[in-house]
Amino acid sequence: MSNVNSDGLIKLIQSLTKSEKRSFKLYATRNSSSDELKFLQLFDFIEKTENYSDELAIQKLPQLKKSQLSNIKAHLYKQVLTSLRLQYLSRRSDSEIRESIDYAQILYQKGFYLQALRLLDKAKLNARKIHADILTLSIVQFEKVIESQYITRSIDSRADELTSESTELENRVSGAIHYSNIALQLYSLYLKVGFVRNEKDHVFVKDFFYSKLPKVIPNRLSVEERLHLYNAHIRYNHMIQDFVMCYKYAKLWVDLFETYPVLADQNKELYLKGMHNLLLALFNLRSYHRYVAVLTDLEQNPPNDRDSENVVLLYKQYVFTNQINRFYLEGNFQDGLKLVSPILEFVASSQEKLDVHRSLVFYYKIACLYFGNGDNRKAIYYLNLIIQMKEQSIREDIQSFARILNLIAHFELGNDDLLEYQVKSVYRYLSKMGDLQGVQKAILDFIRNLSRVNPSDLKRAFKQLLHKLTKLSQSNYEKRPFLYLDIISWLECKISDRTVQDVIREKFEREIKTGKKNYFPGV
Repeated sequence: MSNVNSDGLIKLIQSLTKSEKRSFKLYATRNSSSDELKFLQLFDFIEKTENYSDELAIQKLPQLKKSQLSNIKAHLYKQVLTSLRLQYLSRRSDSEIRESIDYAQILYQKGFYLQALRLLDKAKLNARKIHADILTLSIVQFEKVIESQYITRSIDSRADELTSESTELENRVSGAIHYSNIALQLYSLYLKVGFVRNEKDHVFVKDFFYSKLPKVIPNRLSVEERLHLYNAHIRYNHMIQDFVMCYKYAKLWVDLFETYPVLADQNKELYLKGMHNLLLALFNLRSYHRYVAVLTDLEQNPPNDRDSENVVLLYKQYVFTNQINRFYLEGNFQDGLKLVSPILEFVASSQEKLDVHRSLVFYYKIACLYFGNGDNRKAIYYLNLIIQMKEQSIREDIQSFARILNLIAHFELGNDDLLEYQVKSVYRYLSKMGDLQGVQKAILDFIRNLSRVNPSDLKRAFKQLLHKLTKLSQSNYEKRPFLYLDIISWLECKISDRTVQDVIREKFEREIKTGKKNYFPGV
């Protein structure tokens, strides 16, 4: 582990909690005094120095030679990771199982075959309990190696048993890998373009999905296979906007974890992802009461002290996202703005851990909150954070609708001098992205021609656009824009001289009474 990146080492040390630092120092000095350990001196220096550099370290710690520093950093990095591994070993069953495999390997190398087999048998039992098929397969493969060199009294039956066991596990692992590959490839495509945009997109995604999906009976699959299969179905149905099927498979996902509680304990990240998928499906179906029930359940079960930082990160990410979505459903943008400050703090404090996609989604959701509340300047500020992002290949759909919403916000502010140039720019961008469909084109043409509309005819122009968009919304592939931007409610507010929040709130209250669904902004 030579040439450890200083930046990575510093971030790792700075991320340590007080108890982790204390445990590391106890571990590091277990056999030697702190005065003898150069890597521990470097640890203390990095911990206390705000702007670390190798040059500064050599200057302040003369006992460290420049020629030694690279190896000392590599050793320190390894020691910190080893200390963390030992500290959290008991918190994950899979870590304990891997440790047992390591011990069995040592016993095998020493020639203690029976002791190694007994240890592996116990590890295999524990691996099966947590449905860890890959771990179980690696144990069986190791058992086969030992059995092939050490003849036991039951060699005949043992050979058949291990052969059958490894074949079954190999099929399970192969299935899980296959389904996870499908889900990952669909997710990669979704990160690029978002929902399918037209018949061509739909046919491509459908052919890809079903050409790779074998006919199976889910109940006959292993738990891990079912998890990845459900995930693949969720990815596919989300992209084609079949939210009923999204709900079906998200519910199966969550139910699987509730059926096997040990699975949720060992794979809390996947359980949280399942809850998020379930909430997203309910949000898109506008099933408000069920949505609130699931969100409340999520909010009331925060991570505990035994959970990893990754679990805490994902939990906050999912809770914030779904809390905003609840305010969207309710048309309560004013109260939704209370989330902006804690979300921005979360994004800022998690910059090194939060991916670009999630930051982009948060900025778009915040912009929609401000737009719904009538604060167009703030909406433009957050939309510009998206538009000015260096990474333009992530979520081209949000990139497109951020530009359209930006135009509408500038129109609301009366920035007519900017609109003509911006409309042309957005036209070019959407054309380049292949995202200039009926709804987008109608909105851009409307904004471009506004300067020619007599003020007395403005409401009539809004009504004409509303009629056109309402008609377009009946087309399967023209419904997509309304998942990003509630342009219908904006037009209605302009026609009726009310706020966007009032219009959406009224629709929500009517929807609760009648059950009739409306479009709304959300991603």
